[in-house]
Amino acid sequence: MGPDVASGIAEAITVAGLDLAAVVDLVDRALAEDLDGGTDVTSVATVPAAQQGALDLVARAPGVVAGIPVAALVFDRVGALSGAGRVHVDMRMTDGAAVVHGDVLLTASGPVRDLLLSERTALNLLCHLSGIATATHQWVVALGPTRTRVRDTRKTTPGLRRLEKYAVRCGGGVNHRMSLSDAALIKDNHVVAAGGVAEAFRAVRALAPDLPLEVEVDSLDQLDEVLEAGADLVLLDNFTPEEMTEAVRRTAGRAQLEASGGLTLELAAVVGSTGVDYVAVGALTHSAPVLDVGADLRESP
Repeated sequence: MGPDVASGIAEAITVAGLDLAAVVDLVDRALAEDLDGGTDVTSVATVPAAQQGALDLVARAPGVVAGIPVAALVFDRVGALSGAGRVHVDMRMTDGAAVVHGDVLLTASGPVRDLLLSERTALNLLCHLSGIATATHQWVVALGPTRTRVRDTRKTTPGLRRLEKYAVRCGGGVNHRMSLSDAALIKDNHVVAAGGVAEAFRAVRALAPDLPLEVEVDSLDQLDEVLEAGADLVLLDNFTPEEMTEAVRRTAGRAQLEASGGLTLELAAVVGSTGVDYVAVGALTHSAPVLDVGADLRESP
């Protein structure tokens, strides 16, 4: 039997391409962390057990939202497990939507104690994921009409990778590999260990001939070497825009090229104009500021 989740929330999480059981487990662990084996002392002391209300999650700043079904799940899980009656959740916006100050993203109605218990965990997840989606969208806008797409990296918060990479997709970005096993990326330390970039390429191809394989290079000479070896995806590490342009010329469509290192929004249009296929931006997940979202309690209508 699957986890006890309201059908609309379960469907929204599944449609988002997320594993429902994994997200439920994450939410349950976050709530358990917040309670630490005890109870919400403040709410129990100040809120009558039978008091009903509604809580609006409201955008305090413009941005792109992600994680609304995840926030909804927090309220749903608390309501299902507390014994006070299930919390009703109305998801007012959809992930990937652009919002402005004052937009109501979600309304939860039910026992006030449950709403207040849910509030911080729901906001922590929603603000964080929406911050990632917003930062990604800023890169999409900065790249403008160029063919270059922005991609994430594995620089994610432990335990939150799938949600954070989902947020990147909500912002219009593209996911790189999800794990060490679903694609190979030969970096400088692998090259040192293998005795050369071409040697490292051949070793990975021998072990996993059908796996997507990307090779990091830090010079145009190395690019020529891996192209000769048959690489079909190359990471240009800390190349200048001029070097990127030359790399695109030399590659001549034989491989896809991804730029990485020292990239900023201010340089995005210049990098896009070089013709590279992707820019890799670890900051999308490791440094994105949260999107400011508040919680406003009101009496039930």
